[in-house]
Amino acid sequence: MSEEHGQGPKYVVNIDDVDHDWHQSTITVPEIRTLGGIPTGTEVLEVNLDTNEERTLAEDEAVTLKPGHGFGKKIKFKRG
Repeated sequence: MSEEHGQGPKYVVNIDDVDHDWHQSTITVPEIRTLGGIPTGTEVLEVNLDTNEERTLAEDEAVTLKPGHGFGKKIKFKRG
């Protein structure tokens, strides 16, 4: 059972206030850009929805996601 083929948990990635389905447990900054239509060279920010704290993600960073919508780490991504 492979997550990439829809057999694993379903993840929801929020980019610029739009939810996107994702079928892997991690997502990279380039994948966030592609999914959200964010131009190359634009900073990608991770926003903690509990505290509203923002941090800029490194270009080679991967973020571990939690399955489901509204569970686990409450974060979203947006343009910097």
